[in-house]
Amino acid sequence: MSKYLLDKFLYTVDRDPELVERYREDPAGLVAWWEGEMAGKLLNCVPEERTTWQAFTEEERRALREHDHVALFEMGAHPFLTLTLFIAMFERDHGPLEYQKAYGRAMRHISLPYPDIAT
Repeated sequence: MSKYLLDKFLYTVDRDPELVERYREDPAGLVAWWEGEMAGKLLNCVPEERTTWQAFTEEERRALREHDHVALFEMGAHPFLTLTLFIAMFERDHGPLEYQKAYGRAMRHISLPYPDIAT
């Protein structure tokens, strides 16, 4: 598992409106594309060495494909990164602050100590 790679995915997708829309419409396709094309570039791998020792686990891929912010947090993804990305994707489908409230309710069962989000 790589919390850094999870956070890098969330950060880079959130900062590109086109990637946000691709992730909203085709999460499995975007996750596969990002891991295959972007991860190596962001980790400074030369093109000839596209594979990297950092890759998503199947559990991480599943959580990303399913937009499962609770599982991502439990794995150590930074909650600010999931919240801002998921607001960009889903707030338009809800009233003011409704998505943020639902996000918090979904994580209500998590108690201290919270998962370590350090990378």
